[in-house]
Amino acid sequence: MQKGRLEAFSDGVLAIVITIMVLEIKVPHGHELADLKPLIPVVLSYILSFIYLGIYWNNHHHMMHTVKRVSGPILWANLHLLFWLSLVPFVTGWMGENNFAPMTMALYGGILLMAAIAYFILQNLIIQEHGTEGILAKAVGSDFKGKLSPILYILGIASCWINSWISALFYILVALMWLIPDKRIERTLEEEESIN
Repeated sequence: MQKGRLEAFSDGVLAIVITIMVLEIKVPHGHELADLKPLIPVVLSYILSFIYLGIYWNNHHHMMHTVKRVSGPILWANLHLLFWLSLVPFVTGWMGENNFAPMTMALYGGILLMAAIAYFILQNLIIQEHGTEGILAKAVGSDFKGKLSPILYILGIASCWINSWISALFYILVALMWLIPDKRIERTLEEEESIN
């Protein structure tokens, strides 16, 4: 099967998820700057989640450039990833509305952890489909960031019971780690094109 429909569907779902998330930010009834103060946690949680969804979209986009064919398991793994990402607006809103309370931070981290695991599964199924000499397998290599992220999420979930801001720092650290553009796939694609 070709990858076009998978890419289009994934892009559409992520666009809807981001749209739903921004609609959760309610306009205050007042007209003074002070009326915006209660929205600060909501907006901060939105910014973090928007960055996460942007990172997933960007990495998914790059990963799909390495795909030549799509199998049934890849389709299901992609849906699995989209399922966890579709829950981001809910946990983002809950976390922001409750001023980063420990339970909301734990669930937020849990959703991020499950999305990371789902991405890992999708990535490995693509590698399995295309072989260890495929573009993605060469580009991913040892995948240090991919293996470190779940550990940091678990630390974030565990630390939310000590202090929500420590938990937030772990989640921000993972986002910053992935926000730095990763050129592995682009570089490997360029190398493959120069050989062919």
